[in-house]
Amino acid sequence: MTDSAAIQRQTGMDWLNSHQISGISISFDELLMYRNFTHLLSNKPNSKVKHQMSGQYLAKTKGRGMEFDEARHYQPGDDVRTIDWRVTARTGKTHTKIFREEKDRPVFVFCDLLPSMRFGSQLLFKSVQACHLSALIAWAAKKRGDKIGGLILSEQDLYEVKPRSSQQAVLHWLTALKNNNNALPMQQNISVNEVDKQTQEQKFIEACAHLRRVAHPGSLVYIISDLQHLTNDALQHLYQLQKHCEVVACWINDPIEQTLPKAMSGLMPVTNGNQTKVVNNTAQLTDYKLKAQQHFLTKKNTLKDHNIKWLSISAGQPLSEQL
Repeated sequence: MTDSAAIQRQTGMDWLNSHQISGISISFDELLMYRNFTHLLSNKPNSKVKHQMSGQYLAKTKGRGMEFDEARHYQPGDDVRTIDWRVTARTGKTHTKIFREEKDRPVFVFCDLLPSMRFGSQLLFKSVQACHLSALIAWAAKKRGDKIGGLILSEQDLYEVKPRSSQQAVLHWLTALKNNNNALPMQQNISVNEVDKQTQEQKFIEACAHLRRVAHPGSLVYIISDLQHLTNDALQHLYQLQKHCEVVACWINDPIEQTLPKAMSGLMPVTNGNQTKVVNNTAQLTDYKLKAQQHFLTKKNTLKDHNIKWLSISAGQPLSEQL
């Protein structure tokens, strides 16, 4: 282990100890901690708000909201209660006030806790980092007055939390994250056969289809996942979703998925649970890194081509150091 790697590892351990975080299971306090980090994340909408309910965001359309937009000449059919008497008196012509409609913008989080997320090589399991990010998004939504809801996908179940705007809604969401993560079984056998893979891919597809049905138009939707089960069928559901919602794909990754560590002996055994091979030269390490980068670059470009935003989050660093 190099000096820089040793220092980084010690810094990570200090962070875990100072916040009493195990990195494997989740306590309620560590999710409450993200109330203090809402400044790291902006939930401000980047596109036209499409939701039909009234709220705090100014829509592109003009209507009978609370935000004054302009005064124009009175036209037959205008509500006489909106006549602007000051402008009318000043110009000698009847003018009416026009207001900007306000729209509601729920925040909906899809948190993937399938078995591939139950992995971590340095600081946190990817599942734990996904829950941390989900908690941060919820607190940021609460600060802006947005409704917060979501889906939690595990191997056992698909858990849904309806969007609400109270602090109790946030606490309900945090409780669901903690309970679902801590209920995940430890993977005794790390090998995944083709049947297991297809089953998990199908669960992910069905969850994306359900997400399309429950995410209201105009919602800001976060997909928090390692995206290992993102098939073309799942991608099509997300593509249809982004037509009426703003969708952000948060790729949760582990450092070892990008670059294999250099073993001090020069030999590093690698196993899938059934077979073991030894990586013993720099060329193999470089080839692994290039293939990993190309794999996820392709996935990133595919999502962006479908008008889905991309955010990369490492499980090897605290969120506060990345956002």
